[in-house]
Amino acid sequence: MTGPEPIDRDDLHAYVDGRLALEAQLRVEGRLAQHPEDAAAVHAYRLQNSELRETFAPVLDEPLPPNLQAAIAAGTATRPKPAPSFRFGPARLSWAAASVMLLLAGGAGGWLLHGWSGTPGGNGGSFAEQALGAHRVFVSEVRHPVEVGAEQEAHLVAWLSKRLGTKLRAPELAAAGFELVGGRLLAEGARPAAQMMYEDAGGRRLTVYLRAIEGAEQTAFRFVEEAGVSAFYWIDEDYAYALVAPLEREPLLRIAHQIYRDLERQ
Repeated sequence: MTGPEPIDRDDLHAYVDGRLALEAQLRVEGRLAQHPEDAAAVHAYRLQNSELRETFAPVLDEPLPPNLQAAIAAGTATRPKPAPSFRFGPARLSWAAASVMLLLAGGAGGWLLHGWSGTPGGNGGSFAEQALGAHRVFVSEVRHPVEVGAEQEAHLVAWLSKRLGTKLRAPELAAAGFELVGGRLLAEGARPAAQMMYEDAGGRRLTVYLRAIEGAEQTAFRFVEEAGVSAFYWIDEDYAYALVAPLEREPLLRIAHQIYRDLERQ
């Protein structure tokens, strides 16, 4: 009897791109649950894709400068076949633009992975950036916004509690108009983090992101806003929390206080 097929980086990239059949997808998700380093890599790939899409989407439809058009025309005259185009998200890129993007992607990927290798005692700004980044990546997911859905809330909470080493509870946010969608295990380097996602009747999503943090004092709520998404983050005992949503400061603060009070009762 042969064991399960091994999983390599190509499988992780295919998983991020949504190119795996259901059986292969479940196999990868099972590995991610057992190997935080692979979960961290998947998270970094998704962040990289999101950053690239956000950076380059405005220029995808711009015409190439005349000098590049001339260079392409001269190059194709000596090639037996035209160079292939590359797909990035919903748009298509010329081979020249794709080459530039791939070159920049190498630098961006290194920067992103460097940011994920920081120690848990790092500054609060870095923690907020991770929470904002994870929010942007997963709220846009249609098929797989969470790993475990709200219909399995007990399993979700028990699983995340075990991985983070603390007793968790999914905050109750119905009074604010948000219902639990589910959650997922993430990683900062080899250290686990958790994200719980909520959605209101209008389809707006908010996320609660948390991880253990060492050597940090308890903090009051701190606020950050970036590109239409806001976050309140704080430290309570040995854990850092962040609430992220496309909401204005005051309604988001009310929800943050609600979460704080709810978690205090656990």
